[in-house]
Amino acid sequence: MSSVRPLFVVAGIGNGTGTGAATASRLFAKSGYRVALISRGPEYLNKLATEISQAGGEAAAFPLNDYTTPSIKSAFAALKSHWPSSPLRVAVFNAGYGVWKPFLDITEDEVRESIDTNVLAAFAFSREALLEFTKLELETANEGGVAGNARKRGTLIFTGATASIRGNVLTSAFSASKFGIRALSQSLAKEFAKQNIHVAHSIIDGGIITDRTKSHHNNPSWEADQDVRLDPNSIAKSYLYLVEQDSSAWTWEIDLRPAHEKW
Repeated sequence: MSSVRPLFVVAGIGNGTGTGAATASRLFAKSGYRVALISRGPEYLNKLATEISQAGGEAAAFPLNDYTTPSIKSAFAALKSHWPSSPLRVAVFNAGYGVWKPFLDITEDEVRESIDTNVLAAFAFSREALLEFTKLELETANEGGVAGNARKRGTLIFTGATASIRGNVLTSAFSASKFGIRALSQSLAKEFAKQNIHVAHSIIDGGIITDRTKSHHNNPSWEADQDVRLDPNSIAKSYLYLVEQDSSAWTWEIDLRPAHEKW
């Protein structure tokens, strides 16, 4: 029997049907982690926390009014106070703000919101997670997580997008901020690897099936065909794979796309 349960934190769960929710509720909660949910929208947060608990997991919601540095810092203080004996071992930054407009139509406020949510919030989230990781010894199997002998203090994962590696029509503001997250991830991966802290970045290249995308497509054939859209549960499995990697072979970046997505 595990003597302690490690802690998993995810920022950004949307409406509870996408990558953040799948990673938290359907996989890491079932893998022995206590789950801290950080996001705007308390309704979705509380609903997801309840669902995790009803399924036999352990979760708590830490709603934010915004993704400013003080709000994120406060959320981390609250989750550590909620579970003072649980070491934080996995942190996923899944928050985002998208702007898809012709360049000349983008407002200053939209640019600022994109940078604040996608870049500044990522810096603040990373800082809080890394401060916790650096306090820890290497994870041991008796914590009840999945790393075991992977020789890690913690794993920090950023959810990226196609826009992380190339710009396109209508993506100037979005790509600029997603490029920033990718650069941050790469820099942190190189800086903290020597402390046995694993930092990784995912490129989500394609549409993810969620309640919102189902409504947008309104196409049962698209929903049923796993070759043309990403499944949040499959993305979650890839994140778990990153956490399980031992220090002899770490992945910094992983790109995920359905089989029939254009490269």
